[in-house]
Amino acid sequence: MKRILFTAVSLGVLGLVSPALAADLPAYTKAPALASPTYDWSGFYVGVYGGGGYGNHNLNNALGPAGFADYTINYSSTGGVAGGEAGYNVQSGNMVGGIEVGGFWSGIKGSDISQFNAGTLPIASIDATSLRSGVTVLARGGIAVDRLLLFFTGGWAYGNLQHTNTDPVFGVDQFSANRSGLAAGGGIAYAITNNLIGKFEYRYYDFGRYERLAPTNGQIPYTVDNTYSVVTIGLDYKFGGPVVAKY
Repeated sequence: MKRILFTAVSLGVLGLVSPALAADLPAYTKAPALASPTYDWSGFYVGVYGGGGYGNHNLNNALGPAGFADYTINYSSTGGVAGGEAGYNVQSGNMVGGIEVGGFWSGIKGSDISQFNAGTLPIASIDATSLRSGVTVLARGGIAVDRLLLFFTGGWAYGNLQHTNTDPVFGVDQFSANRSGLAAGGGIAYAITNNLIGKFEYRYYDFGRYERLAPTNGQIPYTVDNTYSVVTIGLDYKFGGPVVAKY
């Protein structure tokens, strides 16, 4: 009987003490989520690129526009480009801004020889333009989604162009024109590794107008307006800049 009474009393005491002990124990909390890494686009980079382009050339002389067009003669050019650049980016949140300086070699060239052979030109000579090289200084801005960057560029461009006018009777007049103009474009970049970045880019160049006031082969003076569209793929190397933990 005593044993039964003792057991009952012990169970009652434990029932009273248990809530107090539970109150002293630390509450269970879920472990914090692991940090999600995000890529940091800040830092210096250098790179190379290559691709191809298309040029449009509007020649005007004293003969005036052809029909309703704003040029006397129009012709196009095509060819490859290759170059390199160096730049610096700063990232704040998912916004990226920076500056990029680059240079390129170009094999974009073309002429109106097909129109000359067809007898549709208003003048009896062949005009050809070749974009040989260029330099760019561009502002850069974009939106980053971890390792993916959508960017836009715009700024100053310099181009070295060569023009050749060939008269079947009076010979060839050839000269170089160095033009300062504008460049704008955009593209997509992706960080393949922490330092290696691949990109696809489009650029539009407007090198304005050059003029030939006194051709050496007897042609009348003329001017040529020049624009280009260029598509390239490239590879950049970014110095430093590890991924940053983001909670």
